[in-house]
Amino acid sequence: MPKPFLSIEQLTQQFPDGNGGTMTVFENATFGIEKGEFVCILGHSGCGKSTIMNILAGLAEPTSGVVKMDGFEVSGPSLDRGVVFQNYSLLPWLSALKNVTFGIKARYPLNSKQEITDQALEYLAMVGLEGDVVHRKPSQLSGGMRQRVSIARAFANHPKLLLLDEPFGALDALTRGTIQDELLKIWGQTEQTVFMITHDIDEAILLADRILLMTNGPLARVAESVEITIPRPRNRTEIVDHPNYYPIRNHLVQFLGHRSKELAGQPSNGEMQHPETVRIDKIKTDEAGGETPPLRSVGG
Repeated sequence: MPKPFLSIEQLTQQFPDGNGGTMTVFENATFGIEKGEFVCILGHSGCGKSTIMNILAGLAEPTSGVVKMDGFEVSGPSLDRGVVFQNYSLLPWLSALKNVTFGIKARYPLNSKQEITDQALEYLAMVGLEGDVVHRKPSQLSGGMRQRVSIARAFANHPKLLLLDEPFGALDALTRGTIQDELLKIWGQTEQTVFMITHDIDEAILLADRILLMTNGPLARVAESVEITIPRPRNRTEIVDHPNYYPIRNHLVQFLGHRSKELAGQPSNGEMQHPETVRIDKIKTDEAGGETPPLRSVGG
């Protein structure tokens, strides 16, 4: 069986505990992501989500284990992996346009200045930034506009893997919804592989092909891989009417509310920690003559 595009194999991360010993954040985590997949990861603070992302980005080294992308081991940062952070991370002395062209120049050094500018303008337009606004510096932009520039910069470099670290966490609900739609639009056009951290269950259902669920730390693990059995394209105002929406949402809420704690703190005993695949499809259940559970939302 061929390995997935992104393969995380027996990943372990330990840190000093301050008392001369070590604290294991997670151990022997093993999972894969297929090319072109959009995967979100959910879990409580301290479970190691950001640590996993930093390892995937090449910004941190695991205690043990390996990450392979496209058959090659990930080691150190690379232009093949783009990152969008929650705090924008734009260069404050450059305009929105030059923040995007800066990365494209590094990625495509042989391209002409006009080609680089045209490519930057194309991706800025994809996130709704056109005209005079592209010549403003980050201090002259709203938080939503800054994050649009960050997303345009990441996609414009055509990375093989795009890493999103709670990119909408600092935005108001209306701006968040708009940029989520734009992110889906760009992803649909580029078919890039995306790995995203979020704390928002509804956001994860809207965006993801699969949602990885982590137990609480320490000794956390990626316990489940939940398939989102809602067809694309998805619309936030219509997705809640799909028969699978609330069953999936309720499963996620129950896991994060109860099972993430119940399953926490279990050592791997040297074995790979593969997540259990969970597929909730009420339509298929009904067609097979199964019972129809009531559709309701549980808090979360």
